[in-house]
Amino acid sequence: MAPKLYMFDGSPAVRAVLITAKALGIELDLHRIDYLKQEHLSPEFLKLNPQHTVPTLDDNGFAFWDSHAINVYLVTKYGKDDSLYPKDFFNRSVVDQRLHFDSGVAYTLLAAVDLPYFRKEITEVPNHLIQEINGAYQILEKFLEGHQWIAGDTVTIADFSLVPTITSLDYHVKVDPKIYPNVTGWLERAQALSCFSSDREQLQAFVNFFNHLKSSL
Repeated sequence: MAPKLYMFDGSPAVRAVLITAKALGIELDLHRIDYLKQEHLSPEFLKLNPQHTVPTLDDNGFAFWDSHAINVYLVTKYGKDDSLYPKDFFNRSVVDQRLHFDSGVAYTLLAAVDLPYFRKEITEVPNHLIQEINGAYQILEKFLEGHQWIAGDTVTIADFSLVPTITSLDYHVKVDPKIYPNVTGWLERAQALSCFSSDREQLQAFVNFFNHLKSSL
């Protein structure tokens, strides 16, 4: 039985899991949650995930959430080798650090923009957040100096997590290729991978959602 993934289209965290599953060649049973109808607050979903967040994975009764935890689980259970999440403690620590950078910095900044838009508290990105987002881009630029991928010379789940976050941030605050050539090249390399073949459609769902939201402000 295929693992069930509870999701909604366009979510960067969901996109990370979809990319990982495609890289591993596994099928997920997709269950879309309608946040506008508050399906994430239904008793059934709260029983599965009391934090009522997506993505949530249910693998034959074993349910948990957070895209980073899900991706580690998937590559550990289904990966043919350890290339996406190295067993070597040094290489793994670099991947882990980049994953924490995604959750603790990049995704936090994305939420700091997305949620106020969703709540209709802002009509444009505040200048202080523009500066902070550019600060995150500067750190990524440093991470990528001399490397093709965010955690070194091979693609890992750190790329699968950070690319959806950064391409979503790019919708709000553009990644200037003249200022951030390493980041720009990295995004282009990632999006050319076969496991990202459906991500353009998922990114467009994110863009469409916020375009619609902004038009109503």
